[in-house]
Amino acid sequence: MPRLKYKFNPSTLNFERISYEFRDYLLSALKYLFAGLVIGAIGVVLYASFFKDPATAQLEREVKFLKKQIRDFHYQLDTLEQFAGDLQDKDDNVYRSIFGSEPYPEHMRIGGVGGRDRYRDMRGFSSSEQLIETKRRIEQLQRGMVAQSKSFEEVFEMAKAQDQMLQSIPAIQPVSNKDLKRIASGFGVRVHPIYRIAKMHTGLDFTADVGTEIYATGNGVVSLVENKFSGYGYHVIIDHGYGYQTLYAHMSKMAVRPGDRVSRGQVIGYVGNTGTSTGPHLHYEVVKNGEKVDPAFYFYSDITPAQYEDLLQRAANANQSFD
Repeated sequence: MPRLKYKFNPSTLNFERISYEFRDYLLSALKYLFAGLVIGAIGVVLYASFFKDPATAQLEREVKFLKKQIRDFHYQLDTLEQFAGDLQDKDDNVYRSIFGSEPYPEHMRIGGVGGRDRYRDMRGFSSSEQLIETKRRIEQLQRGMVAQSKSFEEVFEMAKAQDQMLQSIPAIQPVSNKDLKRIASGFGVRVHPIYRIAKMHTGLDFTADVGTEIYATGNGVVSLVENKFSGYGYHVIIDHGYGYQTLYAHMSKMAVRPGDRVSRGQVIGYVGNTGTSTGPHLHYEVVKNGEKVDPAFYFYSDITPAQYEDLLQRAANANQSFD
């Protein structure tokens, strides 16, 4: 049986029975429902705060992990950028300076990356700026490494050219020390053995027995092989490139032909007494950029410093040439 409810009426000073309509029951039900929903929502929030579901917890762990990875990538990029900077500094100020080359152009290292926003698809997220900055730095490193690789290719080519030049410059004696009797005449004004007058002697005279081997003093191409009964007699000229030529005169026999490529130390002929000569010897000349220079300054690859000093003294003391 439903419980009856009464309320006091001050006008009549009597308790009167309360009558309920359907609307009253509906409002009461809605009130209880709303209160239940509010309490339920509060409970869900409190539960979510203290007790996360496995999927949410996993996502939060992944987000934390990815943020840590981004920080680690930045530390690694710092190291790589420092390493790339050191390489660039050595390239510009050490390797290239050795060969007298200008630093690699800065605009080639930076490169151009114009056009539309290449990071548009990465925007709109909480970590967008960090990710975009990371990608920018990686791309800059990639461009820098490509440019550095090209620069090193140039340095390598310069080194090869330098090595070829060093192999080509006259640098040894044309007659071995074991076969050499003495240097009869040095570079400078000397008394001509036939005309008996002071005359410029444009080379060095090495006295040795007829048939002694004569060596090319640097890599090059034979540009002249000539047989004459006066002057230089049987003689060979080698073009070494880089402005250098050498001449080997008064040979008894020649072992090369025009156009032959020769290497330093290769036998190109034999000591003789041909042409205008007063005894078996080799007349040797070095020509640099069209000017004949003292060959004594180009013997540094096969003799000791003491031998070099002795050679200079003997060349300076000789006052009469053999040709």
